[in-house]
Amino acid sequence: MWYWTKVLFLVLVGAVVVWLAFEIFTFPDIGKLRSENPKSTSLVDYRIAETQREGKTPRKSMIWQPITQISPNLHRAVLAGEDARFFEHNGFDWDAIEKAWEEARREGEKEAKEEGDYDPNDWIPPMPKFKRGASTITQQLAKNLYLSEERSFLRKGREAAITFALEKELSKRRILEIYLNVIEWGDGIYGAEAASRFYFKKSASGLSPNEAAFLAAMIPSPLNIFNPKKNPKRVRRRQRAIMRGMRHIRLKY
Repeated sequence: MWYWTKVLFLVLVGAVVVWLAFEIFTFPDIGKLRSENPKSTSLVDYRIAETQREGKTPRKSMIWQPITQISPNLHRAVLAGEDARFFEHNGFDWDAIEKAWEEARREGEKEAKEEGDYDPNDWIPPMPKFKRGASTITQQLAKNLYLSEERSFLRKGREAAITFALEKELSKRRILEIYLNVIEWGDGIYGAEAASRFYFKKSASGLSPNEAAFLAAMIPSPLNIFNPKKNPKRVRRRQRAIMRGMRHIRLKY
């Protein structure tokens, strides 16, 4: 019995070592982003492959612009909508994470009580379904740049490691610059410049506060929930909320 326990332990240790070696070997070179602009992202590649599987011709409009050529109105709108504490945290908004856990606990407890399956001495709250507010801009960038669409603990762990590396290697200004240039703003539309030209027929440098808030309102789900063609009322409601929040955002760079 002891022999097989030892064998199993050694197998588990070996598996962990192999996994760590793989993670280290395949970990992205974050440092090069200090001077190099990404030409594509994991999300863009996924969308292209997805479109090709459907037998369609993929589209990709992605026009890089330095952050100085993207209106500060959009900087503030995106921060107001996605990560108001961007300049205060180190990549992880622990207050938002704590609130997500607490919300999951309350909702899970309520559901358990309704189903008659609640025992305060033997009840474990469910894993939280993190909403947009708990996912910082740095975390979103880590996912968009390097990760797949799968949901797993391993992927979340890799996201955390990449988020930490992005914050360590890059300035907040650079993180926001890359984010504004690669995020999805519609079918085949990536980055602020392509989005501004598509929706407003102008460069991102000339976006008004209202236009910036409109674009920022789409970010959580530009293809579905906050697609202005599918759900214009939802987009307008979020646009108004973002405009209220923009006045409280101070750009610290």
